Amino acid sequence: MKFRSVKWLILWCSFFLVACGKQDAENAAPERPKIALIMKSMANEFFVTMAEAARQHQATHSQTYELIVNGIKNESDLAQQVALVDQMIAMGVKAIVICPADSKALVPALARAQRAGIHVVNIDNRLDDSVLKEMGISIPFIGPSNREGAKLVADYVLKDFSEKTPVVILQGIPSANNSIERRLGFEDAIAQSQHELLSVQSAAWDQTKAAELTSAILSQYPQTKVILAANDNMALGAASAVAMAKMDHAISIGGFDNISAVQPLIESGVIKATLDQQGDQFAIYGIEFALDMLAGKVGMVDRETAVNLITRENMAANGKSP
Repeated sequence: MKFRSVKWLILWCSFFLVACGKQDAENAAPERPKIALIMKSMANEFFVTMAEAARQHQATHSQTYELIVNGIKNESDLAQQVALVDQMIAMGVKAIVICPADSKALVPALARAQRAGIHVVNIDNRLDDSVLKEMGISIPFIGPSNREGAKLVADYVLKDFSEKTPVVILQGIPSANNSIERRLGFEDAIAQSQHELLSVQSAAWDQTKAAELTSAILSQYPQTKVILAANDNMALGAASAVAMAKMDHAISIGGFDNISAVQPLIESGVIKATLDQQGDQFAIYGIEFALDMLAGKVGMVDRETAVNLITRENMAANGKSP
């Protein structure tokens, strides 16, 4: 009898433990999806700010998803960004939110991600439509109209000049969609106001390259009166080169992004205008869109975001003048 009692006690305990384990498993929180944010150059304040905003968003939604933040060393390191996409596929992330360094070169890697069942959201720099169609895929884009934003900046910078004013454009990586669109926006404003476009040259979004290139441009085209830069890093480089050149006339500069480093130069008038495209929110928009996709709430629909022209006047109106 004693042996039977012990045997039944062991069986009962085993049943109890199995039942408890099953209940714990049923009550356990569902696995949080991993979302990868793949940035462009982390040497650019614009993307550093974007990444930090994403981390803060995840910290307040830590029970909802996990976040993996990656970036490349410089804007032209396409191979490294492709490698990051492949690493995220291997890790089994549920979604990738990406600022592609190139509008065409990243598409095949992102197609591999989609074939692996990963949701992909494109932010900041739009992927090339023709390449997407060629690969037979669709990826939603979240971002502003770069062309309209660039025209806003150029219209403001050019408004006080008479016709035929000599203008130079500093563009980003020529194959990047946002670089193309911003160049076109600048060109729209130049053509509409009947100014003279002297040169369009690429400084690949880089401040040092922009300074070197601007110095060479001013030697070749000393009549230059306006420089329109497709991002603020290049505007800062142009401003430093103009200061070193000691020209016999003023040169007006326009930028794009509204990074903190450019704001003192806006306030002092060295840079006439830039564009705030709410870049710190891009990653958050992309992450929230990815979460909606994972929940089956949205499809492949683009979302256009707002932009704001930033000038000395409206900074002063907001109490930010020197």
